[in-house]
Amino acid sequence: ALTVRFITRRFIGDYDPTLEMIYRHVAVIDGEMVHFEILDTAGQEEDSLQIEEKIKWGDGFAVVYSVTDRCSFDEVMRLCFLINHLHASPKRSGAAEQPPVVIVGNKKDLQFDRMVSTEDGENLSKALKIPFYEIS
Repeated sequence: ALTVRFITRRFIGDYDPTLEMIYRHVAVIDGEMVHFEILDTAGQEEDSLQIEEKIKWGDGFAVVYSVTDRCSFDEVMRLCFLINHLHASPKRSGAAEQPPVVIVGNKKDLQFDRMVSTEDGENLSKALKIPFYEIS
C-alpha cells in the first residue's frame, strides 16, 4: 500500500500483502527526471539467500515495519545490518559507499493497536544512525 500510494498518490486499502511486485515509476526530483524501479517485497523470504539477492539488487532501501506488529519491528535491525554487510562487500561492483536507508514505522494512525512506540523507532534509528519516519 505504501508503494502504491507513492506512485499513484492514492491510498489503496484492498491489496494482497503477500504478493511481491516490481513497480516502475518516473518522477521529477529537484528538477531532474528520476526513473524508479521499486521491488516491494512480501517480507516472507523463506531463506537467507532470497533476501540477500534482493538486497544486492537494491540501490536504496526503505525498511518498513508496522507499529502494530512487534515482530516486524524486531526484523528491522537484522535487515539494516544485512544491507550494510552486503553493500560493504568488495565483491559488489562499483559500491564505493553505502546505499541510502531509512526506517519507516507504518500504520501510526492505529493507536489502539500499537505495539511499537514512536520512542522505540527513534531509539533504533539513533543507534543505527539511519533516518526514521512514522507514517500512516
